[in-house]
Amino acid sequence: MTEKRNAVNVSIILGISASAVLLLFFFVLVAHHRDIPDRVRQHRSAPSSSGSSVAERIKPVGQVVVAAAETQREPVKIAEAASPPGRDGQQIYQAACVVCHGAGIAGAPKLDDKGQWAKRFAKGVDTLYASAINGVQGSAGVMPAKGGNAALSNAEVKAAVDYIVAHSK
Repeated sequence: MTEKRNAVNVSIILGISASAVLLLFFFVLVAHHRDIPDRVRQHRSAPSSSGSSVAERIKPVGQVVVAAAETQREPVKIAEAASPPGRDGQQIYQAACVVCHGAGIAGAPKLDDKGQWAKRFAKGVDTLYASAINGVQGSAGVMPAKGGNAALSNAEVKAAVDYIVAHSK
């Protein structure tokens, strides 16, 4: 009988302490979140307190100007001016080609591997130019168009091919 009474007393004590912990949790929760509406109000009023109007805050960053037919040639001139002038084949090779041709990635012949390049030279330099510009997918590997750098001009790709040919013969 005393064991039953002890069990009842323990359960009552645990129930009261659990209720006290739960009540304490609710007090802390309410105290923590009590000032949230004030913080939200302050946060929302901050942009308008700087004196800027809605129109100023949402104005576009830039504008698109549609020009007449005469000035449509200018973007081409700007694009030509944006490419670095006077890059030679070695610089282009170092910037775009060395990643694959330096390590032999995806079946790419290494720069100094004369045996692999001899097969390709036998097809002619025009074939090399076409393969480098347009890309090739063959049994030996994959060559992406312009070495994966679409920003290169055909002349730059040809200069890189000439550099490779000169150093691989």
